[in-house]
Amino acid sequence: MHKSRLGVLVIDCQTNDMGRHETFWAGALGRDKEAGSKDPKYRDLKGPDSELRVLLQSVDHEPRVHLDVETDNIPAEVERLTELGAQEVGSCKGWVVMQAPSGHRFCVVPPQRPDFEDNANVWGD
Repeated sequence: MHKSRLGVLVIDCQTNDMGRHETFWAGALGRDKEAGSKDPKYRDLKGPDSELRVLLQSVDHEPRVHLDVETDNIPAEVERLTELGAQEVGSCKGWVVMQAPSGHRFCVVPPQRPDFEDNANVWGD
């Protein structure tokens, strides 16, 4: 048995100037900018804990939006999603990059939000 749910909306920005994009998206979505980012490639847009996390990511590919599915068991969730028709296309920093039958990329990641345990879907026996 494991748990998972939609955890993060990731806005992929093809840029070396994350500050400009952080200012725009924070203003557009009514979120607060992250104070003192530890990694220049990522910026969290702070909102209520009960809402979907929004993360900006600096990328080399074309700009797009992708989803992160958070789970307490990455291998079990990858297996479940593969059985539904997704394909594993890579891994990075401990998470798995997958592609849906529709062609959309998404990641399977460890829990990201504080209410994960109480609000995630339960899979298996």
